[in-house]
Amino acid sequence: MSRAPERALPTAEQALVERFLDAQWMERGLSANTLAAYARDLAGFSRWLSAQGAGLASADRQLLQVYLAHRHSQGSRPRSVARLLSCLRRFYAFALREGLVRDNPTERIEAPRLGRSLPAALGEAEVEALLAAPAVDAPLGLRDRAMLEMLYATGLRVSELVGLPMTAVNLRQGVLRVVGKGSKTRLVPLGEEAQDWLQRYLDTARAELLDARPCEAVFVTRRGGPLTRQAFWYLIKRYAVRAGIGQSLSPHTLRHSFATHLLNHGADLRVVQMLLGHSDLSTTQIYTHVANARLKALHAAHHPRG
Repeated sequence: MSRAPERALPTAEQALVERFLDAQWMERGLSANTLAAYARDLAGFSRWLSAQGAGLASADRQLLQVYLAHRHSQGSRPRSVARLLSCLRRFYAFALREGLVRDNPTERIEAPRLGRSLPAALGEAEVEALLAAPAVDAPLGLRDRAMLEMLYATGLRVSELVGLPMTAVNLRQGVLRVVGKGSKTRLVPLGEEAQDWLQRYLDTARAELLDARPCEAVFVTRRGGPLTRQAFWYLIKRYAVRAGIGQSLSPHTLRHSFATHLLNHGADLRVVQMLLGHSDLSTTQIYTHVANARLKALHAAHHPRG
């Protein structure tokens, strides 16, 4: 599965990057978005190396350290630099394994320290206002209500939601078969409210939007194709304004809210891990900080000696 990086690189560099991307896709099942980010990072590093009279296969640890310092001086955030270094670690591990380089320049280079950021989550009343924002008497509004209900009921990533095919939906059992990161499949329960809105959308609005045109995606546009991540991002921001929600909002906010509200209502952390599709429990554990903060606030507000 060949993917050329942004802006053409010298032929040898481009071939090396494409071999790496193909290997990552075949061996690790990385998403198209992750592969595109790797391609951008490697293309940027390759162009910088070219200006220094070097290339990807000849870069050493000193050059890599200078490049990371350069990125930092240009205003790149620590998280972006850490992601870049992670990409380069994978790239040079691949190149070393394939005998394309003699040394791995990323060895003994530490990633920048990242603060533990707490996910932003909506309150339950804010979620209710957001869900009620679409005008469900129109096909697009009914579609949007079904999407918002599903996002909050399941904690899906937005890419999983917009890419959901009809074959993944089992309304009789009330579950979705979701293919997430790394091509890992999980079953996610829908919940009665989300099932009801999805059924209403499928019974009426979807057929009206498609107008007899074929499409495998559950959520479609008036043009008869699947909705994009960017389009849904715009929609959720528009509905946040309509619902009177002041904080910055993204589709991921509902995923955070899903996890936080489950924990606030007593859900087990490992259950939340399975529902979110996290391969490592440590990724899910950040939500315990959100839940603990909520518990402390409740204690302070309601305990006689709070």
